[in-house]
Amino acid sequence: MAGGTSGEARAVHEGILRRQSARESAARTYARALPIVPVRARGLTIEGADGRRYLDCLSGAGTLALGHNHPVVLEAVRRVLDSGAPLSVLDLATPVKDAFVTELFRTLPPGLADRSRVQFCGPAGTDAVEAALKLVRTATGRTGILAFTGAYHGMTAGALAASGGAPDVQVTRLPYPQDYRCPFGVGGPHGAELAARWTETLLDDPRSGVPLPAGMILEPVQGEGGVIPAPDDWLRRMRRLTADRSIPLIADEIQTGVGRTGAFWAVDHSGVTPDVMVLSKAIGGSLPLAVIVYRDDLDVWQPGAHAGTFRGNQLAMAAGTATLAYVRENGLAERAAALGARMLIQLAELTRAFPCVGDVRGRGLMIGVELVDPDADHTASRPASVADEGGDIREPGAPGDLGDSRYFGDCGDARAGGTGGLSATAARPEPTRTPCPAAPDLAAAVQRECLQRGLIVELGGRHASVVRLLPPLTISDEQATAVLDRLTDAVAAAARHHRSHGPHEQRQPCPAQRAG
Repeated sequence: MAGGTSGEARAVHEGILRRQSARESAARTYARALPIVPVRARGLTIEGADGRRYLDCLSGAGTLALGHNHPVVLEAVRRVLDSGAPLSVLDLATPVKDAFVTELFRTLPPGLADRSRVQFCGPAGTDAVEAALKLVRTATGRTGILAFTGAYHGMTAGALAASGGAPDVQVTRLPYPQDYRCPFGVGGPHGAELAARWTETLLDDPRSGVPLPAGMILEPVQGEGGVIPAPDDWLRRMRRLTADRSIPLIADEIQTGVGRTGAFWAVDHSGVTPDVMVLSKAIGGSLPLAVIVYRDDLDVWQPGAHAGTFRGNQLAMAAGTATLAYVRENGLAERAAALGARMLIQLAELTRAFPCVGDVRGRGLMIGVELVDPDADHTASRPASVADEGGDIREPGAPGDLGDSRYFGDCGDARAGGTGGLSATAARPEPTRTPCPAAPDLAAAVQRECLQRGLIVELGGRHASVVRLLPPLTISDEQATAVLDRLTDAVAAAARHHRSHGPHEQRQPCPAQRAG
Protein backbone atom coordinates (compact mmCIF):
# COMPACT_ATOMS: atom_id res chain seq x y z
CA MET A 1 0.00 0.00 0.00
CA ALA A 2 2.88 2.37 0.68
CA GLY A 3 3.59 2.57 -3.04
CA GLY A 4 0.43 4.41 -4.03
CA THR A 5 -3.36 4.56 -3.97
CA SER A 6 -4.27 1.39 -5.87
CA GLY A 7 -7.88 0.53 -6.57
CA GLU A 8 -7.70 -2.36 -4.10
CA ALA A 9 -6.31 -0.16 -1.33
CA ARG A 10 -8.95 2.45 -2.03
CA ALA A 11 -11.69 -0.19 -1.80
CA VAL A 12 -10.38 -1.35 1.60
CA HIS A 13 -10.25 2.26 2.79
CA GLU A 14 -13.80 3.05 1.65
CA GLY A 15 -15.19 -0.22 2.98
CA ILE A 16 -13.86 0.41 6.49
CA LEU A 17 -15.25 3.96 6.51
CA ARG A 18 -18.62 2.73 5.23
CA ARG A 19 -18.88 0.09 7.96
CA GLN A 20 -17.85 2.60 10.61
CA SER A 21 -20.60 4.97 9.52
CA ALA A 22 -23.16 2.15 9.62
CA ARG A 23 -22.13 0.69 12.98
CA GLU A 24 -20.74 3.43 15.23
CA SER A 25 -22.57 5.97 17.32
CA ALA A 26 -23.80 9.27 15.93
CA ALA A 27 -21.68 10.84 18.69
CA ARG A 28 -18.44 10.09 16.82
CA THR A 29 -16.48 13.29 16.20
CA TYR A 30 -13.02 13.23 14.59
CA ALA A 31 -14.06 10.50 12.17
CA ARG A 32 -16.58 12.83 10.55
CA ALA A 33 -14.11 15.59 9.65
CA LEU A 34 -11.13 13.29 9.05
CA PRO A 35 -12.23 10.39 6.81
CA ILE A 36 -8.93 8.53 6.98
CA VAL A 37 -8.07 4.98 8.04
CA PRO A 38 -4.66 4.99 9.74
CA VAL A 39 -2.71 1.74 9.40
CA ARG A 40 0.87 2.82 10.20
CA ALA A 41 2.40 5.80 11.96
CA ARG A 42 5.77 7.08 13.08
CA GLY A 43 6.57 10.46 14.59
CA LEU A 44 4.61 13.16 12.78
CA THR A 45 3.55 10.90 9.91
CA ILE A 46 0.47 8.73 9.48
CA GLU A 47 -0.15 6.37 6.56
CA GLY A 48 -3.73 5.56 5.63
CA ALA A 49 -5.20 2.34 4.29
CA ASP A 50 -5.41 4.03 0.89
CA GLY A 51 -1.63 4.56 0.86
CA ARG A 52 -1.75 8.32 1.44
CA ARG A 53 0.61 9.92 3.98
CA TYR A 54 -0.32 12.74 6.33
CA LEU A 55 1.45 15.11 8.68
CA ASP A 56 -0.41 14.68 11.97
CA CYS A 57 -0.86 17.96 13.87
CA LEU A 58 -3.71 16.51 15.93
CA SER A 59 -1.41 14.11 17.83
CA GLY A 60 -4.22 12.23 19.52
CA ALA A 61 -5.72 15.55 20.70
CA GLY A 62 -2.38 16.41 22.29
CA THR A 63 -1.69 12.95 23.71
CA LEU A 64 1.38 12.14 21.61
CA ALA A 65 4.13 14.32 23.05
CA LEU A 66 6.76 12.24 21.22
CA GLY A 67 4.64 11.52 18.18
CA HIS A 68 3.52 8.09 17.02
CA ASN A 69 5.46 5.00 18.09
CA HIS A 70 8.54 6.72 19.43
CA PRO A 71 11.35 4.19 19.99
CA VAL A 72 11.70 4.93 23.72
CA VAL A 73 7.97 4.34 24.20
CA LEU A 74 7.95 1.10 22.22
CA GLU A 75 10.98 -0.17 24.13
CA ALA A 76 9.37 0.62 27.49
CA VAL A 77 6.21 -1.25 26.50
CA ARG A 78 8.18 -4.25 25.20
CA ARG A 79 10.14 -4.50 28.44
CA VAL A 80 6.93 -4.82 30.44
CA LEU A 81 5.45 -7.34 28.01
CA ASP A 82 8.63 -9.43 27.97
CA SER A 83 9.02 -9.36 31.77
CA GLY A 84 5.82 -11.25 32.46
CA ALA A 85 4.57 -8.45 34.74
CA PRO A 86 0.81 -8.17 35.27
CA LEU A 87 -0.75 -5.63 32.93
CA SER A 88 -3.58 -4.44 35.17
CA VAL A 89 -3.19 -4.26 38.95
CA LEU A 90 -5.96 -1.99 40.29
CA ASP A 91 -4.11 0.27 42.77
CA LEU A 92 -1.51 -2.25 43.98
CA ALA A 93 2.10 -1.15 44.24
CA THR A 94 4.42 -2.35 41.48
CA PRO A 95 7.95 -1.47 40.36
CA VAL A 96 6.50 0.00 37.15
CA LYS A 97 4.16 2.28 39.08
CA ASP A 98 6.90 3.26 41.52
CA ALA A 99 9.15 4.32 38.64
CA PHE A 100 6.34 6.36 37.08
CA VAL A 101 5.51 8.22 40.30
CA THR A 102 9.19 8.93 40.95
CA GLU A 103 9.66 10.43 37.48
CA LEU A 104 6.39 12.37 37.71
CA PHE A 105 7.32 13.93 41.06
CA ARG A 106 10.71 14.90 39.63
CA THR A 107 8.94 17.20 37.14
CA LEU A 108 6.36 18.86 39.41
CA PRO A 109 6.42 22.60 40.18
CA PRO A 110 8.53 23.62 43.19
CA GLY A 111 6.43 23.66 46.31
CA LEU A 112 4.26 20.76 45.23
CA ALA A 113 6.69 17.91 44.58
CA ASP A 114 7.95 17.79 48.16
CA ARG A 115 4.50 17.68 49.76
CA SER A 116 2.20 16.02 47.26
CA ARG A 117 0.03 12.95 46.97
CA VAL A 118 -1.00 11.23 43.75
CA GLN A 119 -4.33 9.55 43.00
CA PHE A 120 -4.59 7.24 40.02
CA CYS A 121 -7.96 7.61 38.35
CA GLY A 122 -9.86 5.94 35.55
CA PRO A 123 -7.81 6.26 32.36
CA ALA A 124 -9.61 9.34 30.95
CA GLY A 125 -8.84 12.93 31.88
CA THR A 126 -12.48 13.63 32.64
CA ASP A 127 -12.37 11.09 35.50
CA ALA A 128 -9.36 12.90 36.94
CA VAL A 129 -11.36 16.15 36.84
CA GLU A 130 -14.16 14.40 38.71
CA ALA A 131 -11.65 13.23 41.30
CA ALA A 132 -10.25 16.74 41.73
CA LEU A 133 -13.71 18.25 42.25
CA LYS A 134 -14.60 15.50 44.70
CA LEU A 135 -11.33 15.98 46.58
CA VAL A 136 -11.67 19.73 47.19
CA ARG A 137 -15.30 19.36 48.20
CA THR A 138 -14.36 16.69 50.73
CA ALA A 139 -11.38 18.67 52.04
CA THR A 140 -13.20 21.99 52.44
CA GLY A 141 -16.69 20.81 53.32
CA ARG A 142 -18.00 23.24 50.69
CA THR A 143 -19.74 22.45 47.40
CA GLY A 144 -19.46 25.35 44.95
CA ILE A 145 -16.90 25.45 42.13
CA LEU A 146 -15.52 28.45 40.27
CA ALA A 147 -14.81 27.87 36.57
CA PHE A 148 -14.31 30.03 33.49
CA THR A 149 -16.16 30.84 30.32
CA GLY A 150 -14.79 28.88 27.40
CA ALA A 151 -13.47 26.11 29.63
CA TYR A 152 -13.37 22.46 28.67
CA HIS A 153 -12.76 19.85 31.37
CA GLY A 154 -14.37 16.69 29.99
CA MET A 155 -17.68 15.01 29.21
CA THR A 156 -18.75 13.31 32.45
CA ALA A 157 -21.39 15.06 34.51
CA GLY A 158 -19.22 16.99 36.96
CA ALA A 159 -16.52 17.84 34.42
CA LEU A 160 -19.10 18.97 31.88
CA ALA A 161 -20.81 21.13 34.49
CA ALA A 162 -17.52 23.02 34.91
CA SER A 163 -17.07 23.41 31.14
CA GLY A 164 -18.20 26.32 29.02
CA GLY A 165 -20.88 24.36 27.19
CA ALA A 166 -22.73 23.08 30.29
CA PRO A 167 -26.51 22.92 29.69
CA ASP A 168 -27.33 23.67 33.35
CA VAL A 169 -25.73 26.27 35.60
CA GLN A 170 -24.20 24.30 38.45
CA VAL A 171 -20.93 26.19 38.62
CA THR A 172 -20.19 29.91 38.95
CA ARG A 173 -18.87 31.30 35.65
CA LEU A 174 -15.99 33.76 35.61
CA PRO A 175 -14.56 35.73 32.65
CA TYR A 176 -11.39 34.27 31.15
CA PRO A 177 -9.11 37.01 29.79
CA GLN A 178 -8.36 37.13 26.09
CA ASP A 179 -7.37 39.76 23.59
CA TYR A 180 -9.20 39.16 20.33
CA ARG A 181 -12.63 38.53 21.86
CA CYS A 182 -12.21 40.21 25.23
CA PRO A 183 -15.50 39.99 27.19
CA PHE A 184 -15.00 43.65 28.16
CA GLY A 185 -14.10 44.82 24.68
CA VAL A 186 -10.62 46.07 25.53
CA GLY A 187 -8.14 43.17 25.63
CA GLY A 188 -4.55 43.33 26.84
CA PRO A 189 -3.51 43.86 30.47
CA HIS A 190 -6.51 46.14 31.00
CA GLY A 191 -8.96 43.40 29.99
CA ALA A 192 -7.17 40.90 32.23
CA GLU A 193 -7.39 43.35 35.12
CA LEU A 194 -11.13 43.75 34.62
CA ALA A 195 -11.54 39.96 34.61
CA ALA A 196 -9.50 39.63 37.81
CA ARG A 197 -11.39 42.41 39.57
CA TRP A 198 -14.71 40.84 38.58
CA THR A 199 -13.63 37.59 40.24
CA GLU A 200 -12.36 39.31 43.37
CA THR A 201 -15.50 41.39 43.76
CA LEU A 202 -17.73 38.36 43.29
CA LEU A 203 -15.95 36.51 46.09
CA ASP A 204 -15.88 39.43 48.52
CA ASP A 205 -19.38 40.82 47.93
CA PRO A 206 -21.65 39.31 50.62
CA ARG A 207 -24.60 39.84 48.27
CA SER A 208 -23.03 38.39 45.13
CA GLY A 209 -25.02 35.17 45.52
CA VAL A 210 -21.80 33.16 45.38
CA PRO A 211 -20.83 31.59 48.72
CA LEU A 212 -17.23 30.65 49.43
CA PRO A 213 -16.54 27.79 46.98
CA ALA A 214 -14.79 24.47 47.38
CA GLY A 215 -12.31 25.27 44.63
CA MET A 216 -11.43 27.08 41.42
CA ILE A 217 -10.55 25.10 38.29
CA LEU A 218 -8.82 26.65 35.29
CA GLU A 219 -6.77 25.80 32.22
CA PRO A 220 -3.46 27.73 31.93
CA VAL A 221 -4.15 27.71 28.20
CA GLN A 222 -7.71 27.10 27.10
CA GLY A 223 -7.54 24.44 24.42
CA GLU A 224 -11.03 23.62 23.19
CA GLY A 225 -11.96 27.20 24.09
CA GLY A 226 -9.83 28.45 21.20
CA VAL A 227 -6.15 28.20 22.21
CA ILE A 228 -6.21 31.14 24.61
CA PRO A 229 -3.16 31.47 26.91
CA ALA A 230 -3.82 32.94 30.34
CA PRO A 231 -1.70 36.05 31.04
CA ASP A 232 0.96 35.15 33.59
CA ASP A 233 0.11 38.06 35.87
CA TRP A 234 -3.58 37.20 35.78
CA LEU A 235 -2.77 33.61 36.73
CA ARG A 236 -0.64 34.84 39.64
CA ARG A 237 -3.56 37.03 40.65
CA MET A 238 -5.91 34.01 40.67
CA ARG A 239 -3.38 32.13 42.80
CA ARG A 240 -3.15 34.98 45.28
CA LEU A 241 -6.87 35.59 45.67
CA THR A 242 -7.64 31.87 46.07
CA ALA A 243 -4.83 31.40 48.61
CA ASP A 244 -5.97 34.44 50.61
CA ARG A 245 -9.47 32.95 50.85
CA SER A 246 -8.45 29.29 51.43
CA ILE A 247 -9.89 28.21 48.08
CA PRO A 248 -7.97 25.30 46.53
CA LEU A 249 -6.75 26.12 43.02
CA ILE A 250 -7.04 23.27 40.50
CA ALA A 251 -4.90 23.52 37.36
CA ASP A 252 -6.21 21.40 34.50
CA GLU A 253 -2.99 20.44 32.69
CA ILE A 254 -4.50 17.56 30.73
CA GLN A 255 -3.66 19.11 27.38
CA THR A 256 -1.03 21.68 28.37
CA GLY A 257 1.30 19.40 30.32
CA VAL A 258 4.56 17.59 29.49
CA GLY A 259 6.24 20.40 27.57
CA ARG A 260 3.38 21.29 25.23
CA THR A 261 3.38 25.04 25.96
CA GLY A 262 7.15 25.53 26.19
CA ALA A 263 7.44 24.70 29.89
CA PHE A 264 7.09 21.27 31.43
CA TRP A 265 3.80 22.35 32.98
CA ALA A 266 2.00 25.45 31.73
CA VAL A 267 1.78 26.88 35.27
CA ASP A 268 5.58 27.02 35.29
CA HIS A 269 5.46 30.07 32.99
CA SER A 270 3.91 32.14 35.78
CA GLY A 271 5.66 30.47 38.71
CA VAL A 272 2.29 29.46 40.15
CA THR A 273 2.01 26.36 42.33
CA PRO A 274 -1.59 25.09 42.31
CA ASP A 275 -3.07 23.00 45.10
CA VAL A 276 -4.25 20.32 42.67
CA MET A 277 -3.02 19.38 39.19
CA VAL A 278 -5.14 17.29 36.84
CA LEU A 279 -2.99 15.26 34.43
CA SER A 280 -3.73 12.92 31.54
CA LYS A 281 -3.07 12.65 27.78
CA ALA A 282 0.73 12.91 27.32
CA ILE A 283 1.59 11.49 30.75
CA GLY A 284 0.63 8.02 29.47
CA GLY A 285 3.05 8.17 26.56
CA SER A 286 0.17 7.63 24.08
CA LEU A 287 -1.67 5.08 26.26
CA PRO A 288 -4.64 5.81 28.61
CA LEU A 289 -3.57 7.18 31.99
CA ALA A 290 -4.92 9.91 34.27
CA VAL A 291 -3.94 11.12 37.72
CA ILE A 292 -4.38 14.03 40.07
CA VAL A 293 -1.49 15.35 42.13
CA TYR A 294 -2.38 17.46 45.14
CA ARG A 295 -1.14 19.06 48.34
CA ASP A 296 -0.85 16.53 51.15
CA ASP A 297 -3.07 18.44 53.60
CA LEU A 298 -6.01 17.91 51.20
CA ASP A 299 -5.61 14.15 51.51
CA VAL A 300 -8.57 13.63 53.83
CA TRP A 301 -10.87 11.31 51.90
CA GLN A 302 -11.65 7.76 52.92
CA PRO A 303 -10.38 4.56 51.23
CA GLY A 304 -12.41 3.92 48.09
CA ALA A 305 -13.64 7.51 47.90
CA HIS A 306 -12.51 7.55 44.28
CA ALA A 307 -11.72 4.29 42.54
CA GLY A 308 -11.72 2.67 39.10
CA THR A 309 -10.99 -0.76 37.69
CA PHE A 310 -8.51 0.44 35.07
CA ARG A 311 -6.36 2.76 37.17
CA GLY A 312 -3.53 0.21 37.21
CA ASN A 313 -2.56 0.27 33.52
CA GLN A 314 1.04 -0.94 33.67
CA LEU A 315 1.79 -0.42 29.97
CA ALA A 316 0.66 3.22 30.20
CA MET A 317 2.78 3.81 33.29
CA ALA A 318 5.86 2.39 31.58
CA ALA A 319 5.22 4.42 28.43
CA GLY A 320 4.55 7.49 30.56
CA THR A 321 7.78 7.12 32.53
CA ALA A 322 9.75 6.89 29.30
CA THR A 323 7.98 9.93 27.84
CA LEU A 324 8.37 12.12 30.92
CA ALA A 325 12.06 11.27 31.18
CA TYR A 326 12.71 11.81 27.48
CA VAL A 327 11.01 15.23 27.46
CA ARG A 328 12.91 16.28 30.59
CA GLU A 329 16.34 14.95 29.61
CA ASN A 330 16.22 16.26 26.04
CA GLY A 331 14.90 19.74 26.78
CA LEU A 332 11.83 19.29 24.60
CA ALA A 333 9.87 21.93 26.51
CA GLU A 334 12.52 24.51 25.65
CA ARG A 335 12.51 23.25 22.08
CA ALA A 336 8.72 23.67 21.94
CA ALA A 337 9.04 27.24 23.22
CA ALA A 338 11.58 28.23 20.58
CA LEU A 339 9.98 26.46 17.62
CA GLY A 340 6.49 27.52 18.65
CA ALA A 341 7.55 31.16 18.82
CA ARG A 342 9.00 30.96 15.31
CA MET A 343 5.87 29.29 13.97
CA LEU A 344 3.65 31.96 15.55
CA ILE A 345 5.71 34.73 13.96
CA GLN A 346 5.36 33.12 10.54
CA LEU A 347 1.65 32.40 11.00
CA ALA A 348 1.05 36.02 12.01
CA GLU A 349 1.70 36.87 8.36
CA LEU A 350 -1.62 35.19 7.57
CA THR A 351 -3.49 37.97 9.37
CA ARG A 352 -1.95 40.47 6.96
CA ALA A 353 -2.31 38.36 3.84
CA PHE A 354 -5.87 37.10 4.38
CA PRO A 355 -8.72 39.20 5.83
CA CYS A 356 -10.43 35.95 6.84
CA VAL A 357 -7.68 35.21 9.40
CA GLY A 358 -8.73 37.20 12.42
CA ASP A 359 -6.13 36.14 14.97
CA VAL A 360 -3.14 33.85 15.50
CA ARG A 361 -2.25 32.90 19.06
CA GLY A 362 -0.82 30.20 21.24
CA ARG A 363 2.04 29.15 23.47
CA GLY A 364 4.77 26.72 22.59
CA LEU A 365 3.45 24.02 20.26
CA MET A 366 -0.18 24.73 21.13
CA ILE A 367 -1.23 27.08 18.34
CA GLY A 368 -4.55 28.41 17.05
CA VAL A 369 -5.56 30.29 13.88
CA GLU A 370 -9.01 31.89 14.13
CA LEU A 371 -11.04 32.19 10.92
CA VAL A 372 -13.51 35.06 10.63
CA ASP A 373 -15.90 36.56 8.12
CA PRO A 374 -14.53 40.03 7.30
CA ASP A 375 -17.56 40.77 5.09
CA ALA A 376 -20.29 40.10 7.66
CA ASP A 377 -22.13 42.78 9.59
CA HIS A 378 -19.99 43.41 12.66
CA THR A 379 -21.93 46.24 14.29
CA ALA A 380 -23.89 43.96 16.60
CA SER A 381 -20.72 42.78 18.33
CA ARG A 382 -19.23 46.23 18.86
CA PRO A 383 -18.58 46.99 22.56
CA ALA A 384 -21.02 49.43 24.09
CA SER A 385 -19.81 52.93 24.85
CA VAL A 386 -19.61 54.17 28.41
CA ALA A 387 -21.51 57.22 29.61
CA ASP A 388 -19.63 59.42 32.05
CA GLU A 389 -21.16 61.42 34.86
CA GLY A 390 -21.94 64.36 32.59
CA GLY A 391 -23.76 62.20 30.07
CA ASP A 392 -21.00 62.25 27.42
CA ILE A 393 -20.23 59.07 25.53
CA ARG A 394 -16.77 57.53 25.70
CA GLU A 395 -15.37 54.43 24.08
CA PRO A 396 -14.06 51.76 26.51
CA GLY A 397 -10.44 52.46 27.29
CA ALA A 398 -10.85 56.24 27.17
CA PRO A 399 -9.59 58.32 30.13
CA GLY A 400 -12.00 58.10 33.04
CA ASP A 401 -13.47 54.70 32.15
CA LEU A 402 -13.25 51.55 34.28
CA GLY A 403 -9.54 51.32 33.57
CA ASP A 404 -8.79 54.68 35.14
CA SER A 405 -6.58 54.52 38.22
CA ARG A 406 -9.37 56.19 40.20
CA TYR A 407 -11.22 52.88 39.89
CA PHE A 408 -8.33 50.43 39.72
CA GLY A 409 -5.15 51.26 41.54
CA ASP A 410 -1.84 49.51 41.29
CA CYS A 411 -2.50 45.78 41.59
CA GLY A 412 1.16 44.89 41.94
CA ASP A 413 2.69 41.50 41.25
CA ALA A 414 3.89 42.53 37.80
CA ARG A 415 6.89 40.23 37.93
CA ALA A 416 9.74 40.37 35.50
CA GLY A 417 9.37 38.00 32.63
CA GLY A 418 5.56 38.07 32.64
CA THR A 419 3.39 38.72 29.63
CA GLY A 420 2.28 42.14 30.81
CA GLY A 421 1.47 43.47 34.27
CA LEU A 422 -2.06 43.83 35.58
CA SER A 423 -1.37 47.21 37.09
CA ALA A 424 -3.68 49.82 35.58
CA THR A 425 -0.97 52.43 36.15
CA ALA A 426 1.67 50.49 34.21
CA ALA A 427 0.28 51.38 30.79
CA ARG A 428 -2.87 52.68 29.20
CA PRO A 429 -5.06 50.02 27.62
CA GLU A 430 -4.72 49.30 23.95
CA PRO A 431 -7.32 50.92 21.68
CA THR A 432 -10.56 49.01 21.50
CA ARG A 433 -10.83 46.79 18.45
CA THR A 434 -13.88 44.97 17.22
CA PRO A 435 -13.35 41.34 16.20
CA CYS A 436 -14.94 40.08 13.02
CA PRO A 437 -17.67 37.44 13.39
CA ALA A 438 -16.44 33.86 13.67
CA ALA A 439 -16.54 31.76 10.49
CA PRO A 440 -16.95 28.08 11.43
CA ASP A 441 -17.82 27.04 7.86
CA LEU A 442 -14.64 28.67 6.60
CA ALA A 443 -12.60 26.96 9.33
CA ALA A 444 -14.11 23.63 8.29
CA ALA A 445 -13.17 24.42 4.69
CA VAL A 446 -9.59 25.11 5.77
CA GLN A 447 -9.53 21.78 7.61
CA ARG A 448 -10.73 19.99 4.46
CA GLU A 449 -8.17 21.79 2.31
CA CYS A 450 -5.46 20.79 4.80
CA LEU A 451 -6.50 17.15 4.61
CA GLN A 452 -6.36 17.24 0.80
CA ARG A 453 -2.77 18.48 1.16
CA GLY A 454 -1.86 15.73 3.61
CA LEU A 455 -2.14 17.76 6.84
CA ILE A 456 -4.31 16.74 9.79
CA VAL A 457 -5.52 19.61 12.01
CA GLU A 458 -8.21 19.99 14.63
CA LEU A 459 -10.92 22.63 14.99
CA GLY A 460 -11.83 24.30 18.29
CA GLY A 461 -12.93 27.56 19.80
CA ARG A 462 -16.27 28.90 20.94
CA HIS A 463 -17.73 28.64 17.44
CA ALA A 464 -15.49 25.85 16.06
CA SER A 465 -13.74 28.55 14.03
CA VAL A 466 -10.17 28.02 15.28
CA VAL A 467 -7.78 25.77 13.35
CA ARG A 468 -5.56 24.13 15.95
CA LEU A 469 -2.01 22.82 15.64
CA LEU A 470 -0.80 20.28 18.21
CA PRO A 471 2.28 18.71 16.59
CA PRO A 472 4.50 16.35 18.58
CA LEU A 473 7.34 17.99 20.47
CA THR A 474 9.76 16.02 18.30
CA ILE A 475 8.75 17.83 15.10
CA SER A 476 11.78 18.94 13.09
CA ASP A 477 12.36 22.38 11.60
CA GLU A 478 11.85 20.95 8.13
CA GLN A 479 8.58 19.32 9.13
CA ALA A 480 7.41 22.55 10.76
CA THR A 481 8.07 24.38 7.50
CA ALA A 482 6.06 21.77 5.60
CA VAL A 483 3.17 22.14 8.06
CA LEU A 484 3.14 25.93 7.70
CA ASP A 485 3.35 25.73 3.89
CA ARG A 486 0.43 23.32 3.67
CA LEU A 487 -1.65 25.33 6.12
CA THR A 488 -0.97 28.56 4.23
CA ASP A 489 -1.96 26.93 0.93
CA ALA A 490 -5.14 25.59 2.57
CA VAL A 491 -6.11 29.02 3.92
CA ALA A 492 -5.47 30.60 0.52
CA ALA A 493 -7.65 28.01 -1.22
CA ALA A 494 -10.48 28.34 1.29
CA ALA A 495 -10.28 32.14 1.11
CA ARG A 496 -10.51 32.07 -2.70
CA HIS A 497 -13.58 29.86 -2.51
CA HIS A 498 -15.11 32.16 0.12
CA ARG A 499 -14.59 35.23 -2.07
CA SER A 500 -15.99 33.53 -5.16
CA HIS A 501 -19.25 32.65 -3.41
CA GLY A 502 -20.19 36.06 -2.02
CA PRO A 503 -21.08 39.54 -3.27
CA HIS A 504 -18.04 41.57 -4.29
CA GLU A 505 -19.54 45.01 -4.39
CA GLN A 506 -19.54 47.44 -1.48
CA ARG A 507 -17.44 45.19 0.73
CA GLN A 508 -15.80 46.87 3.70
CA PRO A 509 -13.32 45.03 5.90
CA CYS A 510 -14.21 44.98 9.56
CA PRO A 511 -12.33 47.43 11.85
CA ALA A 512 -9.98 44.74 13.13
CA GLN A 513 -8.76 44.13 9.59
CA ARG A 514 -8.55 47.83 8.73
CA ALA A 515 -6.48 48.42 11.88
CA GLY A 516 -4.05 45.68 10.85
